[in-house]
Amino acid sequence: MVEPTLPRIVSLLPSATEIVNVLGGTDWLVGRSHECDYPAPVQALPICTEPRFNPAGTSQEIHDRVTEVLQTALSVYRVKTEVLQALQPTHIITQAQCEVCAVSVGDVEKAVAMLTGCQPQIISLQPTVLAEVWSDLERVAAAIGVSATDAIATLKQRVGECQQRIQTISVDQRPTVACIEWIDPLMAAGNWMPELVELAGGRSLFGAIGKHSPWLKWDALVQANPDIIVILPCGFDLARTAQEAKLLQAHAEWSALKAVKTGRVYITDGNAYFNRPGPRLVDSLEILAEIFHPNRCQFGYDGTGWQQFQ
Repeated sequence: MVEPTLPRIVSLLPSATEIVNVLGGTDWLVGRSHECDYPAPVQALPICTEPRFNPAGTSQEIHDRVTEVLQTALSVYRVKTEVLQALQPTHIITQAQCEVCAVSVGDVEKAVAMLTGCQPQIISLQPTVLAEVWSDLERVAAAIGVSATDAIATLKQRVGECQQRIQTISVDQRPTVACIEWIDPLMAAGNWMPELVELAGGRSLFGAIGKHSPWLKWDALVQANPDIIVILPCGFDLARTAQEAKLLQAHAEWSALKAVKTGRVYITDGNAYFNRPGPRLVDSLEILAEIFHPNRCQFGYDGTGWQQFQ
């Protein structure tokens, strides 16, 4: 009897790597993107992508570099075709959602067309709401020959437990919330973030569920005057967010905001949680619930996933 060939998976997206992990397929991963860092063992895998810009610098400097690259390229990252050739993958997981988040499907298709000796299946993810994350788990599971039923059930159970803790809080007791996804220029968080805010017992002021993140004018933030501000810059960990958030204090209007005066401004590890549409969006929900309703919700993220901004 011929033994079945095990999948050889290359994940070009951090959230996809985490999806494979929660499905029990971590041992089948043979390559990763330069940003895939969780779970820790995947950091030893060959890196299959690299940025076309210098990712160091301030929010404004990074924004300017990304804008310049996108004038001539499909995405701001390059696929290392030579590494893919050596790995001979059976599956490559990428995304079609954001040219800044990871390599584009077009770039991956061009790279795959150059490979010899393998014809990997390309799985492109494009979640914008929580339900689509569950669908992505099912799609990846079907592609690699496993079941997503238990993983999805566990994640949904955690969502339900979080909602049970806040279900008796009336609408007028739920804080208004501004989620900041980029600092300079200012951008609010869209896609799944307004949904997570609502599930965690808050009222989202900016961004629409399932829609791309909108740019945000300072006048709009001042006029909305949120009860809570959550800062979660795309790609920044907690330490880097703490440093970059200081730019907000330079604005004359900052100190007059209600959230600032009441000490309800929070920084988060957006890179590990909120910016990755995979299983840890449930962790992100729990983080928001801790921030919004600390008397009801304690999940243990304070100091690691988020902290109060001083």
